[in-house]
Amino acid sequence: MSVPILTIDGPSGAGKGTVATRIASIKGWHFLDSGALYRITAHAALRDGIALDNEAAVSALAATLPVSFDVDPGTGEVRVVLAGEDIGDAIRSEEAGNAASKVAAIPGVRAALLQRQRDFHRAPGLVADGRDMGTVVFPDADTKVFLTASAEERAKRRYKQLSDKGISANLRALADEIAERDARDSQRAVSPLKPADDALTIDSSDLEIDEVVRKVLSLMSATL
Repeated sequence: MSVPILTIDGPSGAGKGTVATRIASIKGWHFLDSGALYRITAHAALRDGIALDNEAAVSALAATLPVSFDVDPGTGEVRVVLAGEDIGDAIRSEEAGNAASKVAAIPGVRAALLQRQRDFHRAPGLVADGRDMGTVVFPDADTKVFLTASAEERAKRRYKQLSDKGISANLRALADEIAERDARDSQRAVSPLKPADDALTIDSSDLEIDEVVRKVLSLMSATL
């Protein structure tokens, strides 16, 4: 029997990570945050003083990063671990997010991380969260979802996240950054952000997370 895969693609701030970890916890499946791999690569490059336009150096770095994801079955929270260090907070900064979008456009980085992502496909199943999970990494996935929301709504969510952490932010600037990142991600030549032909698109702008989770679980029950 084949090992099932659920892919959840979409832009930053649409709720992919929360939905994916909830479902992975409910199903008892493995979890892959592919966007974190790019953020980790970007974070490590910035930390090591590697220019993001140095394609050879960034690609070599991506190929050797010791990364793991640890999901807490009780809370659904994920620890992102790089060489034994929890870097979850560091890679969620706006700087890391914008840098990740840039390194993700480098063919060598995508090639280096492709097999690493596919290695997460293990029994009893995998929930893969990213931007090209259903189109490039797991094109034969059993269930595919494209989760989106308006740029304004995603900016509000990010603003609230930052405010809750005591970090000051400008809502208009966040919306502009998100729109810029969307354009860059959707127009890049390598693995552009777009729904797979057989994906169900869900707009979460006016939905609570629990509603999105129910929709996805219902879709999975129909496809698995």
